[in-house]
Amino acid sequence: MPLVHISLRRGKSSHYLRQIADGVHRALVDAFEVPPDDRFQTLREFDGEALIVDPHYLGGPRGADFVLVEITAGRPRSTATKAAFYRRLAEGLQASPGLHPADLMVVITTTQRDEWSFGHGRATLLQPEAS
Repeated sequence: MPLVHISLRRGKSSHYLRQIADGVHRALVDAFEVPPDDRFQTLREFDGEALIVDPHYLGGPRGADFVLVEITAGRPRSTATKAAFYRRLAEGLQASPGLHPADLMVVITTTQRDEWSFGHGRATLLQPEAS
């Protein structure tokens, strides 16, 4: 049940944005133990200097195509699962839409089951559906 925020500089086509969003979801399903219908994403586009990225810190060189993927997950995954996900995501986004792996950054945060409500004012993961 991840919530995914994808941030990048403004100016890409809607097709490119969809390829990024689809690629992130595909990697989550393939390597992060996420069901195919569990998809909640936002795309955030930033103008010019509103997205500040060091081009060399712990990687790089990063360029204007930098993409930040922030994932809030409902449960922790093993280190091996996360590593497989990072690889799958980088490979997938390099294949389509052609994102250089140095331009991809991923941050994963986990939460507790009582910190999610999918609607109806219920802690969905703790409360059974109302009859």
